[in-house]
Amino acid sequence: MNKKQLQSEQTKKKVAHAARTLFVQKGYKATSIEDIVEATGSSKGNIYYHFKSKEGLFLYLIEEWDYEWEQKWREKEPLYTTTIDKFFGFAEQMVLEDLNHPLTKSADEFFKNEEKTSEIEERVTEMVERHLIFNQQLIQEGIDNGQFGHHDVKSLAVILEGLMFGLSHMSRKSSLQGALSLYHDAIRVFLYGIAVHQPE
Repeated sequence: MNKKQLQSEQTKKKVAHAARTLFVQKGYKATSIEDIVEATGSSKGNIYYHFKSKEGLFLYLIEEWDYEWEQKWREKEPLYTTTIDKFFGFAEQMVLEDLNHPLTKSADEFFKNEEKTSEIEERVTEMVERHLIFNQQLIQEGIDNGQFGHHDVKSLAVILEGLMFGLSHMSRKSSLQGALSLYHDAIRVFLYGIAVHQPE
C-alpha cells in the first residue's frame, strides 16, 4: 500500500469511526449524511467516494463487527475441548457480543429497511454465506471427530443460522442471564432434539 492509498484508508476509517458514534447515539434512520459531514469535516463527495451511500457506510461497519466477532471467536476457540463445548461457547458469544453490541439497535433498523440496492443485497448475501461456512465447518468438525452422526451439513448450517437469527430478535428484551439460558436451550435442542424416541 503506497502513501496515497494509506491516507485514503485512514480517511475511510476516520469517517467510519465518526459515523459509528452517530449511529449508536441517534440510530440508523435519524443519522443523515449531513450529520456525518459535520462530525468528520469531510465533504459529502469524499464520503460517497469511500462508501457510495449511507447504506454502504453502515454495512462497512456491520462487516467490521462481523470480522471482529470472528477474530474473538478464533482466540477463544482453542479453550474448548470438544465440538459440543464449542457450540455452547458459540452461543454464549452470540449473546455477549451481539445482544449488547452498541450497533445492535441501528442494525435492526437497517435490516428492516426494505429499499436496498442490489450491491447492498449482494454484500449482505456474502456476509450470510460466511456465517453458513462457519456453521458448516463447526458441524463438520463434530462429524469428523465422531461426536455427531452423519447428516447433510449444508442443511444443518442453514437451520443453525435461522435458529440464531430468530433468537437474536426474540431475546432482545431478555436479561443477560435469560438470553444465555435461552441460547443454551436452543443449542441443546439443535444437538439432541426433544423427542424421547427418534424415528427409525
